[in-house]
Amino acid sequence: MEKMDSFLAVVENFKVVFLDSYGVLKNYRGLIEGVQETLDFIQSRGIEFRILTNDASRSQEQQAESFVRAGLVGIPPEKIITSGMMAKQYLQLKIKGGKVAYLGTPNAAHYILQANLESVAIADLEKHDLDDIKAMVFLDDEGFDWNYDINKTVNLIRKKNIPIIVANSDNLYPVAKNDVSIATGGIAKLVESIINKHFIHFGKPDTQMFNFAFEDINHPERIYGKEDILMVGDTLHTDILGGNKFGIKTTLVLSGNTSASEAEMNIRSSGIIPDYICSSIVG
Repeated sequence: MEKMDSFLAVVENFKVVFLDSYGVLKNYRGLIEGVQETLDFIQSRGIEFRILTNDASRSQEQQAESFVRAGLVGIPPEKIITSGMMAKQYLQLKIKGGKVAYLGTPNAAHYILQANLESVAIADLEKHDLDDIKAMVFLDDEGFDWNYDINKTVNLIRKKNIPIIVANSDNLYPVAKNDVSIATGGIAKLVESIINKHFIHFGKPDTQMFNFAFEDINHPERIYGKEDILMVGDTLHTDILGGNKFGIKTTLVLSGNTSASEAEMNIRSSGIIPDYICSSIVG
């Protein structure tokens, strides 16, 4: 593990960089100042890049549009890989008919469930609908009543032996300098512990997203090895653990979930060790 003053001095030693979105490109304040210059530097050096995000609430196109609205240009939709894409792929391959119940917003459901499947919000699920439910998806931390609908979710899963998919594995996300909010993965883990079942989780740190990104960057004209890739993220248990498990170099940035004051303690207590630590990707 090496503490670096300059992220640019790290990234220029690689041919590919995987970047987390929240906490790396933006945080609770909005776009991190200077990120555009870093992205321009990466592209000017001919370094390939992909954005790997556990945000399952928006499509690639919607993610790209949100970057433009924030003032960041140069990230086309095809360079964005979301945990929602992995969940959608699973549903397309595994669920051939019936309805999929979901916890989240209708917008997230429309994106994830574009698999010729009918979706029904947990809030709208009635007892007589249960026979038609073939899967359940945790999509977003918004769009439902935390008390009433989580109770309904628990009872659905108790009664039905169906695949339970978690489209976003994040436990929490920052909403202010010292405050966080519970994310979809945290809600799912709560329900898992209540009913003592294991769900199907997508997103970092699971290797499926890294495998997808690795296959996406490799084509007959240009082949990259794992030694060519740097993973950059702000969270030890998702970004850094995922990169470590996949066998690529990792950089922890201190501009999101992990602050400078807690980084060393968190690394020591978790045993998740990044190869580099930078204050941010700026400079």
